[in-house]
Amino acid sequence: MSSPPPSDPQSWNSARPAADLLEGLPGEALLRRGLADARAGRGTIPACQVRIAQRRLSQAGLIAGDSPPPTGEAELELHRRLPGEGDDAYSRCHALLRELVSFESALEHRCQRRNG
Repeated sequence: MSSPPPSDPQSWNSARPAADLLEGLPGEALLRRGLADARAGRGTIPACQVRIAQRRLSQAGLIAGDSPPPTGEAELELHRRLPGEGDDAYSRCHALLRELVSFESALEHRCQRRNG
């Protein structure tokens, strides 16, 4: 059961190449996949994470500024997409969110170091 992405995939085109900025950050592989999925219009778990982190990804120049505004729906969609029920899905969702917070913090730190 795949629902359509909430926005035009073209609006997720990156403003700058992600290769050097993302390299070595926690959750790098998942976020790279999420960026690719969001650009392709796929509503995947990684694409949900990109939607959740949209503001920080935009500030870092990893997605274009014309991306749609974030909504609270991305976290709900993330939970709906997780397999299983009950505590397992809840635990998995929170583990993904913790990984995302770690990624966002590391990305912000890297951007601050680069911008002096």
